[in-house]
Amino acid sequence: MTDRELDAAGITDPALRTAYTRCRALNARHGKTYFLATRLLPPEHRPAVHALYGFARWADDIVDDLDDRATTADRRHALDLLQRRLESGLRHGDSPEPVVRALAHTAARYGIDHRHFTDFMASMRSDLVVTDYPTLADLRRYMHGSAAVIGLQMLPVLGTVVPRETAEPHAAALGIAFQLTNFLRDVGEDLDRGRVYLPADLLAAHGVDRELLLWSRATGRRDPRITEALHAAAGLTRGVYRQAAPGLPMLAPVSRPCIRTAFVLYGGILDAVRDDGYAVLHRRAVVPRRRRAAVALQGLAQVTAARARAAHDRHPPPVPLGVTRYSQQKVAR
Repeated sequence: MTDRELDAAGITDPALRTAYTRCRALNARHGKTYFLATRLLPPEHRPAVHALYGFARWADDIVDDLDDRATTADRRHALDLLQRRLESGLRHGDSPEPVVRALAHTAARYGIDHRHFTDFMASMRSDLVVTDYPTLADLRRYMHGSAAVIGLQMLPVLGTVVPRETAEPHAAALGIAFQLTNFLRDVGEDLDRGRVYLPADLLAAHGVDRELLLWSRATGRRDPRITEALHAAAGLTRGVYRQAAPGLPMLAPVSRPCIRTAFVLYGGILDAVRDDGYAVLHRRAVVPRRRRAAVALQGLAQVTAARARAAHDRHPPPVPLGVTRYSQQKVAR
């Protein structure tokens, strides 16, 4: 993390600066799309976002990437240890573990509800034993902890122009939309891990089951039923984006370009999946670099405009000598 970001956030303690820097590295390594969007936030907000996403990525690593030789018992033990450190860190506002230290500092600073972290850890634990979801309702219960709460954690950091509870359903929907996008893009990779995140009832409606997915993954052959099911999953995901969209203008103006950019970039992943013929069982769909750059530049322009408006509101131009407030209002009319 740059010193400028840490200085802007008023983070001076050396150990805490190291902790936030570690979280930034986790976010940059794993979440390239959202990391790019995060660069559009005011510098003073970025460390908190890195802490929230860094912790989430760290826990996800325990579940999926700890070590190819790690057993389920090993992963459960690592999650148990993380859970204890998390609870202690949130209780005391500090931790010897750097990632938890940054998270605890962020949670205390922004008053983030600790239940969001408890729900997140519950979903991480379920990944150790749950390998598929019979219905969309089952999947939604999982995604509350794995995705919706991430949006809810972010709201206090981003700020809102409406009461926070008004924006919360849309923030939760955006977290779910992002995760559904990842599920669609990563169908093949998740299948290799023994998991199917697309709900079985949606797949069955198009004549698809796990065995057909495994056959397609193993042989590299396509099946129109799979294409139809993935198209339906994309349609479901776009519907969740529509639920999330009204929340964008509810955010603080300086935060909107970041989240709007993430909104567009993740939606672009759905477009890439479609344009590649829903071949996600055989290769990962990628948003072209030029498209990512164009969206980022548009977001940067929005950031510049938002900061200019904020600066104007804080420091309006002086009233010229001899011009009264009444005469200004009269001219304005």
